[in-house]
Amino acid sequence: MREHSVRIPAGSAEIEGVLVLPAAPIGLVLFAHGSGSSRFSPRNVHVARALHARGIGTLLLDLLTLEEDSDYLARFDIALLAQRLDAATRWASGQPLTHGLPLGYFGASTGAAAALEAAARQGADLRAVVSRGGRPDLASGEALARVACPTLLLVGSRDTEVLALNRQAASHLRCMHHLSVVRGATHLFEEPGTLDVVAQQAADWFAMHLPSPQGLEG
Repeated sequence: MREHSVRIPAGSAEIEGVLVLPAAPIGLVLFAHGSGSSRFSPRNVHVARALHARGIGTLLLDLLTLEEDSDYLARFDIALLAQRLDAATRWASGQPLTHGLPLGYFGASTGAAAALEAAARQGADLRAVVSRGGRPDLASGEALARVACPTLLLVGSRDTEVLALNRQAASHLRCMHHLSVVRGATHLFEEPGTLDVVAQQAADWFAMHLPSPQGLEG
């Protein structure tokens, strides 16, 4: 397993990430964390390790600089977050270690909205999206309708408000998609075993869809 701390140019800013590559990776998943978290989020690291076990590389990102992250409003600037994810995607596509790898996005909370906005622009070049406790409703309905890759929405059964927002957002998706409700889980999946369910379902989704494009029917 190879781990690299990376700095990625993104317009006038530079964002930081942690790139981990297993031997002979079958793909690479870029992680966009939620408001108030970071690339060191224990929950996202837990999911990333499940992906590594399936031969999938990960790039955990801070889409905002430290200064930007201190601005509460910037944490909810979905357009800016999506632009930064676009920049990280271009960077990964151009690096010798990751060039040519099939790409996917994993987004948590507000990061899920950024992932879906960016996915709408990537089109068929992106293979899969997974949202954990996400706020896909913060992406525009137009962007949601243009997402072309298979999309998995993971929400806790006890996270009732976010579950309702995910159902609303899912109604705009035209791609293959699935809303998976994790029984007994609240927003942060802190209940015993619930984060393991998230990690396993995410790993299954990416392992299924990264190697080759799938159909687009929802």
